[in-house]
Amino acid sequence: MDSESTPMLSVSDHRRDRVGLTYVYPVISRRSGGLSIGINLNPNNACNWRCIYCQVPGLRRGAAPAIDLGLLHSELKQMLGDALQGDFYDRFAVPEQQRVIRDIAISGNGEATTAREFPQVVEMVGKCCNTFGLAGRAKLVLISNGSRVRDRAIQEGLQAWGNLGGELWFKLDSATPDGLERINGVRLHPDTVLENLATAATRCPVWIQTCVFILDGKVPESSERSAYLAFLAKALERGIQPEGVLLYGLARPSQQPEARRLAALPPEWLEALADEIRRLGLVVRVNP
Repeated sequence: MDSESTPMLSVSDHRRDRVGLTYVYPVISRRSGGLSIGINLNPNNACNWRCIYCQVPGLRRGAAPAIDLGLLHSELKQMLGDALQGDFYDRFAVPEQQRVIRDIAISGNGEATTAREFPQVVEMVGKCCNTFGLAGRAKLVLISNGSRVRDRAIQEGLQAWGNLGGELWFKLDSATPDGLERINGVRLHPDTVLENLATAATRCPVWIQTCVFILDGKVPESSERSAYLAFLAKALERGIQPEGVLLYGLARPSQQPEARRLAALPPEWLEALADEIRRLGLVVRVNP
């Protein structure tokens, strides 16, 4: 395969259809520093939130469709086998230093926990990790907006995820009602988000995941920044102890109507916010 036709993987290309599978896709993750095997439970591009920075084209409101567990299992085994025993890295021109499975991430084109089969998917991931000797070697990550953690089935799935050593990356882009509606497209009070965070943190390790950016030519207002820091302080006061905060900017262009209104923040702005978060006693990882 010549250099022009090589379907290289990169941190700027997270398309879910790179290998033609329905549920499973490979990406090079800037946060993980290597190969991430993604599981997309929302191939219908449906989500119960609508974040203005979302990179999913054709995003619509809704829930995940019925999941074909047999097909998902087959695809996951195929992908893991190809990466561990096949010529996957050569075919996709993956740099030598990134030729390792860093994580298996339930993260796709919508909110994964809207899938009724979520607990069964967790169980399946655990079995595949055991089969391929990845238990304890590859990180298990669930990326979620945390909106359905009060559902009993989701709580059971999160508990099982935690038992497997998995962690939850819990979305928190704003800690004000206006900000949540403006950025995430939901009418939600921050106190509800705090309760969801508390519920999740009792079942598996939780990282708070926050995306910050310039909107309409302006950096986030000081009131937003203060409310965000106050939210974190309140969580700590309540005994909620997240693993830390994943603070990141815009790495790939939004596919939403607001795309032209968004721009990346300077790295120093993110670092300044990270320093304020660290002063609360939290670990922060920054990805501009």
